[in-house]
Amino acid sequence: MNQIELIKALPKAELHVHIEGTFEPELMFEIAQRNKIDIPYQSVEDVRQAYDFHNLQSFLDIYYAGANVLVYEQDFYDLAWAYFEKCAEDHVVHTEMFFDPQTHTDRGVPFATVIQGLKRACDDAQTKLGISSHLIMCFLRHLSEEAAFQTLAQALPYKNDIIGVGLDSSEVGHPPSKFERVFAKAREEGFLIVAHAGEEGPAEYVWEALDLLKVNRIDHGVRSEEDAQLMQRLVQDKMPLTVCPLSNLKLRVVDDMADHNIRRLLQQGVHVTVNSDDPSYFGGYMNDNFIAITEALDLSEDELKQLAINSFEASFISSEIKQSWITKIQAL
Repeated sequence: MNQIELIKALPKAELHVHIEGTFEPELMFEIAQRNKIDIPYQSVEDVRQAYDFHNLQSFLDIYYAGANVLVYEQDFYDLAWAYFEKCAEDHVVHTEMFFDPQTHTDRGVPFATVIQGLKRACDDAQTKLGISSHLIMCFLRHLSEEAAFQTLAQALPYKNDIIGVGLDSSEVGHPPSKFERVFAKAREEGFLIVAHAGEEGPAEYVWEALDLLKVNRIDHGVRSEEDAQLMQRLVQDKMPLTVCPLSNLKLRVVDDMADHNIRRLLQQGVHVTVNSDDPSYFGGYMNDNFIAITEALDLSEDELKQLAINSFEASFISSEIKQSWITKIQAL
């Protein structure tokens, strides 16, 4: 089989996807009408045109505007279910989804509404599609430490439904160190730890995520290459990076996919994985990201298999299930 056929055949785990960032224009418009919420767009096409942005902040502006239509448990279910259907198309068999409770609780939507809608979709995806999943709650880093502590307290009754906590939103000016105490408390409560670092922010933020937050994975991390000592640390610790190529292109982290460093990172022994980030906004889901880097960087079949294997090795599933999927990949 050729590379494109292999990409479609590979089982994959997605470790960096924001469920609010899977909101397709059609569904946003449908839920807005259903909930009788005014949005500043007259048609699905207007919404789609608004998805044309130029940097992280202009993306976040439309991202939060879209989230405003999510009010009821069924809205969160519908959002997640639409994503799971995309997973099924792309042979994503396991996903670890980020959700941003503060985006919703700050609008008066109860935490319970968000988690119950998402969890019901996760349960149905396992039963109906055979797709396993975990939920990771992210703190919005442009908000205060106090707000993050409040969100952590709201999450505690749902500890069994949330495997980890993360850190997302505007990176520059909001270093991981801002939330060191919150993450210490989250670790005490038994949550696994991830954090966005080294995308728009410097390599120094990756060091902070490692040493202060004590992360299990780094989300993005592509700027780690700017620090040779950091690269040694990542390889030595087999620290996963959840890289999002189409996102990096759309947000101008790279100006051309041919300049993306994911292949170099892989060749240097960094535990990189491929993910879609906010796929409805950034131009593609999992297979689209695999195809984009394969075409731009001429990835070999062995490299594609290694990226898929990395996704399971870096996931938060049991060793037995990891090995089962890795064996299937090696057999292709």
